[in-house]
Amino acid sequence: MGEIRNAERTRSLILQAAREEFFEKGYTGARIESIAKRAGINKQLIYHYFKGKDQLINETIGDFMASLPAGKFTLPADPVDIAEFRLKVNQEHLLEFLKFTAWEAIDVVPGNVNGEELRQQMLQAYNEDMKSKQDRGLVPRELDPALITLMLSSLTIYPLLYSNVTRMITGHTPDEPEFQEKWAQFLRLISERIFKMES
Repeated sequence: MGEIRNAERTRSLILQAAREEFFEKGYTGARIESIAKRAGINKQLIYHYFKGKDQLINETIGDFMASLPAGKFTLPADPVDIAEFRLKVNQEHLLEFLKFTAWEAIDVVPGNVNGEELRQQMLQAYNEDMKSKQDRGLVPRELDPALITLMLSSLTIYPLLYSNVTRMITGHTPDEPEFQEKWAQFLRLISERIFKMES
């Protein structure tokens, strides 16, 4: 029983260290040696638990997704609330992961080694939610649900990831309460214009 617990603890240590390494440096910049050092273990022990970097990144992202508080990601019933909700979730739960996704824009990552399947499921669920709201008359018919999801993703991720650009444009960094309040209000105003259906 003790061996199983130790194995679980070691595996967990590796995944935590891998999360820090991958999220800070991206797939290409991450090194197995650095992950081992962060975990305080021998590099060879990583290969005992994981076949290599590809399996490690997939399991790291899977472990991260599983650690997220499930109830926190249920989208609001009113589409007007979605952008503000997603901004808050991104700030409170996903910021480090979103930094990793920024690396993907410049990284050469082998196919499906970045938790793509899990991530696609989440994003497709956003599309399905928007379609469902459209079927109930809450979202204008002429708007493509996938493009709405892309737009909301852009509005709720870009200002957080590109803090220098946010600062240069607005004079505030994304972690300042004043910016957060103003941006949330702006998202609400935009959402009201898009989603408030005329009776």
